[in-house]
Amino acid sequence: MTPILLALLLAAPAAPQSLTPPDPVATAIARAAPGTRIGLVVVDETGREIVAVRPDERFVPASNTKIFTTAAAFATLDMTAPDGGGGAEVRLEGRDVVLSGHGDARLSSAADCRSDCLADLARAVAARTRIVHDVIGDDSALPDERWPQGMSWNNQVGRYGTAISALTIDDNVVALSVTPGAAGAPPAITGDGYYELENRATTVAGGKTALEETRQPGSPVLRIGGSVATGAPARTVLVGIDDPAHRAAWRLAQMLRAEGVRVSGAVSVRHRPPSPSDDPDQRGGAPAPHAPTPPTALARLAPPPLGEDVRHTNKVSQNLHAELLLRRVGAVSGSGSVADGRAVVIHMLGSIGIPRWQYEFADGSGMSNYNRVTPRATVALLRWITARPWGAAWRATLPVGGVDGTLASRFHATPLDGRLFAKTGSLNATSAVSGYLTAASGHVLTFSAFANDVPGDASATAAIDQALLAVAATH
Repeated sequence: MTPILLALLLAAPAAPQSLTPPDPVATAIARAAPGTRIGLVVVDETGREIVAVRPDERFVPASNTKIFTTAAAFATLDMTAPDGGGGAEVRLEGRDVVLSGHGDARLSSAADCRSDCLADLARAVAARTRIVHDVIGDDSALPDERWPQGMSWNNQVGRYGTAISALTIDDNVVALSVTPGAAGAPPAITGDGYYELENRATTVAGGKTALEETRQPGSPVLRIGGSVATGAPARTVLVGIDDPAHRAAWRLAQMLRAEGVRVSGAVSVRHRPPSPSDDPDQRGGAPAPHAPTPPTALARLAPPPLGEDVRHTNKVSQNLHAELLLRRVGAVSGSGSVADGRAVVIHMLGSIGIPRWQYEFADGSGMSNYNRVTPRATVALLRWITARPWGAAWRATLPVGGVDGTLASRFHATPLDGRLFAKTGSLNATSAVSGYLTAASGHVLTFSAFANDVPGDASATAAIDQALLAVAATH
């Protein structure tokens, strides 16, 4: 071992239980940029720790948070039956039509929709009446908690940080089409009319396409700046929205008109403001608040099983869907608040025997910088999942190294191609990957790797991947 590598290892703070990693693993970790803090735990099929680097230090987990959320969903919710409990519905209240959501993440208004389609609800209204007054989006089935605590505000305008609502439509994004113009001229930018577009972008010759979307919270004005290269193909930009219930009602009004229904009123919303009683610690033993039981629905959708949604959520790391899963978990015995969902996750981890100080969660997706978890706690959860009746089904929701999801371009053409199943995570100064790998011996190892404090111009992904390849080669 070189003096420099030895000094790096000796300088790294570690819990008393830490193991000195094998030289190839230590060499890989040492390749990370200066200042990077890496934690890595690997255990064999008996639970014996093979590698333990900073095992009990707390890290920002980024989207590895979804491991905890989706495990709680599998442990709490029905993953196999059609999701009738979450489906959207329409009803008539006098001359008004009300569109209500119940936490389904997949409601679609796409022209080519085949399942969970808003158009089916529009046709149900059109079959009953040819004139309505207001079109109301009602997301009061869950408390109005649109963004998690600790999420960076600048993420709100993009699809990764779009607002969360019991009434979700088209992943709560608006699609814009951007086509370059002549050099020096603005590109052509079109949408569906939901936002007022302020085009400040420029078409540049010999340059690159680098667009910026900005919008003040609550404002209908969307400003697009930056540059588009001449000759570049038209591209689609997905923009987050502030009020998904309003967007869903707006889309329903469009569809009603297309069905020949006259909309004589306005598009409006019904929200349920959060209250202290939405927190189980605040309400004590009192019943959780819920929205009043609505009148009989005119029509209600039954989306596909939730297991399919969890697979989508983990494979592509879909933040909105993960947040709604946390709220759905919290609605089983609570109000559907973030706090109720967190309580379910905390109870699950406590039942496993994971010490409370080893984790803290403020959301279900990993967008919050308030989240913290240790590598050792993550491995303990992963091993617990393996022993559940649904463990194999949950593992099948994970990306596969070199094959699909967020791991499609990692571990390709390496010994772990198709042999590593793991959830990735990426956030400012953070990288994570945790799951299962099949080593050269044929044994399945469980692992969790986190990198925090990564310099802004660097990446820790290569160092983590090389460390895992070294572990797989030697065990």
